[in-house]
Amino acid sequence: QVQLVESGGGSVQSGGSLRLSCAASGFTASLYCMGWFRQAPGKEREAVAGINSRGSTSYADSVQGRFTISRDNAKNTLYLQMNSLKPEDTAMYYCAAAPRFYSDGLCLDFTYERRLTDFSKSGYWGQGTQVTVSS
Repeated sequence: QVQLVESGGGSVQSGGSLRLSCAASGFTASLYCMGWFRQAPGKEREAVAGINSRGSTSYADSVQGRFTISRDNAKNTLYLQMNSLKPEDTAMYYCAAAPRFYSDGLCLDFTYERRLTDFSKSGYWGQGTQVTVSS
């Protein structure tokens, strides 16, 4: 049974840091394009960071230089290190896997308009973890 379980969310002040974890089971996450997404109240879900099967990473402009996506293949776990947090980072954060054999290049392309649609096709999504940043 495929499962993604996020943890590590919480409440922090502006400028603080959090590290999110996403434990995968039922599949080998390192073989997939994996991503972090977030959704704030009243807003659409948006892509935050991605890591492809080769370990290359990419980020949305809004988090570039502040967030770092990584994975521990031995633990089958994905991470999102978030530094210099801002109130606008407040959202529910989700990890997800793209469909198997997703293009490594497309995995890192944050200009691709159908990114969220493509990730939704896999059905591999966690339940989310809440991040709240106060000013």
